[in-house]
This record gives sequence, structure tokens and C-alpha cells, in this order.
Amino acid sequence: MFLQWFRGRSNAQAALAAPSHAPRMMANTAAIAAADAATPVALMATPHALAPALDDAALGHLFHAWLHGKTAADPRAAAQHKVLLDALQRLAASPGAGAHLVPRVPAIIPQLLRSLRDEHMSGADVSRLLAQDVVLVAQVIRAANSPFYSPRAPIQTIESAILLLGQNGMRALLAQVAFRPVISTQTGKLARVAAPQAWRHAELCAQAATLLAPRLRANPFEAYLAGLMQNVGLIVAFRLFDQIDPDLVLPRSEPFDAAVAVHARALSARIAALWELPPSVVEALSGASDPEASALARTLVLADHVAKLRVLVDAGVLNATDPATLAGMDDAALACFARLAAPDA
Repeated sequence: MFLQWFRGRSNAQAALAAPSHAPRMMANTAAIAAADAATPVALMATPHALAPALDDAALGHLFHAWLHGKTAADPRAAAQHKVLLDALQRLAASPGAGAHLVPRVPAIIPQLLRSLRDEHMSGADVSRLLAQDVVLVAQVIRAANSPFYSPRAPIQTIESAILLLGQNGMRALLAQVAFRPVISTQTGKLARVAAPQAWRHAELCAQAATLLAPRLRANPFEAYLAGLMQNVGLIVAFRLFDQIDPDLVLPRSEPFDAAVAVHARALSARIAALWELPPSVVEALSGASDPEASALARTLVLADHVAKLRVLVDAGVLNATDPATLAGMDDAALACFARLAAPDA
């Protein structure tokens, strides 16, 4: 059966401990396979105890400043708080929820993702669906020939590639192919600066969510999708701000950043629904701040925090040796943080 094809590691702890030497996308693929194969362990702490000690609002403020590169405390920027937030709130409440500000995912992607969740779907069935999009075919074959998989002979057909990648490898690859243009295709000054940083964080958040999902009893692949979708609404917000003022310098304000984050999360959830992602992913994106949130939403909160710490430490904004930076994180969260380190770090 198609579910048996992926030759991943046997448990999530192996994924957490493995050296980070493969390309980021392929590391994500292995992590998903390992997490899917894992038997969820008993929780060692409540979700609240798992949260790092660094204040969420302060961390979010540092993250936003890192994303767009520079901020200003001048009166002109501060005066635009209400204008920007009102426009963002209206967009989040609109029927299209800003979907026109990001490229739409290929039409075949939702159908393929649904197929990969079906235990009775054969490789031939998936191959026929995939063949409808020549770009996806090329991406799959290229991934199958990468050093991570090191096939004995070059992979030349989509059928051979699917057999090699397996269900979980296909899931990760399709998600990457679908969402990368959403983040990388930007034109405005603010969005163009923020896009590469946002994509890096989204990839790390997706990987962290996959690794942490089993111990919070969440579905690893749904956690991966939620992590990748995390910043779509934020990019939409930055594109909106570019349209309002092409020369805008964002205000240096923690309350402003917190308000943008709330509206951006709502946008991410609405766009995920428009793209026909699983309802559980939409719910996790929209309900992550709810204390009664689902296991997937709690996984996303923790993964988002760990990924933000990782990118800010890697960028030199935070110091991992400072006791306050990683305070409050348990062994699994610390292992996940270490696993997210760049290969050359």
C-alpha cells in the first residue's frame, strides 16, 4: 500500500537528534516521516508549562523588527497606526480575506493532498493526478534525484519518483512547491524585504511543528501544513501596507506588532480555508490563542515560539547562552530548537 512506501526513521526522537546536514526541505520530509511513525508519548508537562519563559509579546516584537529590517519611532510613523490597522482589519473581515494579494496555489494541490491522506489511494492514482501539472512533475523528479535520496540510478519517471519519495515525502514536497511562490513572489518594498525572512521562519515552524506534534497528540502532517501557512497572512499584511504607502517605515511599537499578528493570523486561517486545506489546519491557525484550543493549535503555538527563537538566535538578535532566552523549555523543546539549527551553524 502507498502508506508503506516511505522508508523513514522509526521515531520522532531520532528525528530530533539527527544531524542537520541535508537540505532544509529534505530534513522536513524526514521529520514528517519520523513523526508519523512515532507512537505519541505521554505528555511530560501541560501546554502552558511547555511555553518558553520569554514573553510572547516581546518575542513577537523582536521577530517583526527582524522581518522588515528597520522601524521608526518618528511621529509620522506612529500616526499611521490606526490607518494601517483599520485597513488590515477590514481586509481580514472581507469575503476574499486578502487572497488576491498572494498567488493562488496550483488547483491540483488540494486534490493531491486529499489523495495522500487516503490509505486506499495507490501510487498509480497519485501519479495520474500529478501528471496534470508538468511543473509539479519536474519538481518531484528533481527531488527524487537529490543527494538526500541518492537513488542507485537516475530517476526519470514520475512513477519511480513517487515510489522513492513515499507518501510523506510527497506530502512535504507538494506543500513546499505550493507555498513557496506565496512567500517569495513579492513586489512592494516592505513585503520584498520581509518575504525571505518569513519563508525561513515558516519552514522552521513547519519542521518544529512536525517534530513536536506526536507528544501533543497532533497529526504531524497537519502540523507541518499549519506551520507553512503561519506567515501567509503576515505577508498579505505587508503587501497591504505597501499599497497604502510605498515608502512606509513601520512604527517601533510592541502593541502595533501584536495587533498586526492577530489580524495576520486571521488572514492566514481565512486563506487556508479558501485554499481547501484541512479544516483542522484552519482551526489551528484561527484558534491558537484560545486556552481550550486543539492539540494542533497548541502544537503550532509552541512550534512558532521555538522557530522564532531559532531565527532570532541565528540572526544574532538573541543569544542562546543568555539564560533568559531558552528558560522554561523542556528537553523536547530544547532538542527541537537544536535540531532547527542551520547546517553551517
